[in-house]
Amino acid sequence: MTDTVTAWDTYSQQRPERRRTNAAGATTWFNWTQYADHGPGAELLEAPADGRVLDLGCGKGGNAAHLAALGHRAVGVDVSPKQLAAARERWGQTTGLELHQADAVAFLREDREGFAAVYSVYGAVWFSDPARLLPAIRERLHPGGRLVFSQRPPVEGCYGCQASYIPRGSDEDPLVVKRWDYEPDGWERVLKEHDFTDVSAEVLAAPPGPRTVGTLIVSASA
Repeated sequence: MTDTVTAWDTYSQQRPERRRTNAAGATTWFNWTQYADHGPGAELLEAPADGRVLDLGCGKGGNAAHLAALGHRAVGVDVSPKQLAAARERWGQTTGLELHQADAVAFLREDREGFAAVYSVYGAVWFSDPARLLPAIRERLHPGGRLVFSQRPPVEGCYGCQASYIPRGSDEDPLVVKRWDYEPDGWERVLKEHDFTDVSAEVLAAPPGPRTVGTLIVSASA
């Protein structure tokens, strides 16, 4: 299995920078899906105006920067130095934004303040063993706090731990990381097993166009 830092550093080089403005002309915005200007926004977190909110697998920081712009205390965590370098270059002066290089579980175990909400957009919740990550999240969420995450829906019949491939050059083997895939009712079951309540999981359809794969969005309360 590929070293996770190497894998996500490689992935970072393949991802384009977030646009300077979205279709509405905003300079910061929240996007749960793989499609531009599609789907719900930060309201899914139900976080208080000045609440501390954690992005697990924050990547280049666009979603966390938007939460900071809204007045939240936004904390972004990622294992990739290259992802975080890009985030700091663009968003490093944003008031209310903290960025940390760390493993998601290790960061949660070391934190002592806790969070009003924890979220992951195609991030660490998808690529971490739920048996390790979910108890750590549950421990750090304030009572009633929300966990919300999004990822690609599973391939039919391919559930639990799966291999995910990050391509490299034409003459190199792809890098391999683990991911965890479940259908909506599977995620509902897993979250309830870890003492989350008010669990909801559904697939948001893709916007009109040639691409048809939707986005699985899951939410739950501590």
